[in-house]
Amino acid sequence: MAEHQALRNAPRVEAAALAAGFSTALRRSGLPVSLDRAARLAEALRLVPPHALGPLYWTCRVVLVNSREQLPVFDRVFAAVFGGFLDPADSRGDNAAPPPIGSEPRSRPSPADNRPLGSDRAERAPQPPALVPGGDSPGQDGPEREAVLVMASAAERLHDTSFAELTDDEITRIRHLVRRIALATPTRLSRRTRTSTTNTARLDLRRTVRAAGHTGGDPARLVYARRRPRPRRLVLLCDVSGSMEPYTRVFLSLLQGAVSDAQAEAFVFSTRLTRLTRQLALRDPDQALARAAAGAEDWAGGTRLADSIRRFIDDHGRRGLARGAVIVVISDGWAQDDPAEVDAQMARLRRLAFRIVWVNPRKVAPGYQPLVGGMAAALPYIDAFVSGHSYTALAEVAAAIGADRVPQPANRGTK
Repeated sequence: MAEHQALRNAPRVEAAALAAGFSTALRRSGLPVSLDRAARLAEALRLVPPHALGPLYWTCRVVLVNSREQLPVFDRVFAAVFGGFLDPADSRGDNAAPPPIGSEPRSRPSPADNRPLGSDRAERAPQPPALVPGGDSPGQDGPEREAVLVMASAAERLHDTSFAELTDDEITRIRHLVRRIALATPTRLSRRTRTSTTNTARLDLRRTVRAAGHTGGDPARLVYARRRPRPRRLVLLCDVSGSMEPYTRVFLSLLQGAVSDAQAEAFVFSTRLTRLTRQLALRDPDQALARAAAGAEDWAGGTRLADSIRRFIDDHGRRGLARGAVIVVISDGWAQDDPAEVDAQMARLRRLAFRIVWVNPRKVAPGYQPLVGGMAAALPYIDAFVSGHSYTALAEVAAAIGADRVPQPANRGTK
């Protein structure tokens, strides 16, 4: 009865405000807490009202933590935000861990003590119950182990992991997610027109004269027309050389989804350029990738970047594929060509394309700077330079593809 009275007298905490404040503190400490997770935490706090620190700790941990590596930072921030009333070492069984921010030496409370948040703040809140092997009883002998994060799905844990660090099973799951990414290019006005009811559009003389034939040759009704908008062509050039091998399978799934859903044009290159649009057009992703691998004979070889871009422009680009298109180059820029040749071919591609997006998974490496080689030569002609090293980073790739062209200085790319 006294416990229910204490819960009833506990101060009310707005779930949305608590979730937003705590998520902001975690983000400032380096944890990747998205707005979606913050909203999910607010909903969870409405289902489990934070009247005690124990349930509050586990609610926040289950919703916001998706890997064991994040636990030390999460525990430190939780202890700092809530005044040091929870010792993170209690939940991990680590007696040698340093005390949290704001905590002082004090006796450990019993596990059954769940004091309301509004109670005497000189007393500490309970430790989260630790799971022990062989039973659920806290008094059972045996080493403590971590609790299972029941709300963190396997896909969510993989979102921020680099493709080069994934296992084969994880690569398979990521490929299914990547294939569903929608890539949309900016629109342009086509030559085809459609009838418009407003006189602010261009007068359509042909349709007006044709309509006048029904009124004895008198143009009783003026017909106006507007040019139809249509998406710009999307062309993807993917490097499948040996240095890009850890990322190739995932990027080919991205190409396969773009070809089958967005009618994109797909090419791969290593020592030579190979067009794979027809092979990747199949709806079955495994069959499409198998045909693509069979079609590219120079798989995992060296990189002839300048020669591949030249072949694309000479054989396909000047015939219409590159004119006004969004060109996506997926490569780390490690090429065997002379940088001056890369510069010359990128200048040609720049004059044809509407927008050039370069995806380099090495860009995310600490201290990386594109100062030498083919990457440095290509950089002045690029509209967007993104990493695309993980599933989360591919959202930046999709945004760069769909962005409009930014006006550039007249002397861009000149020496």
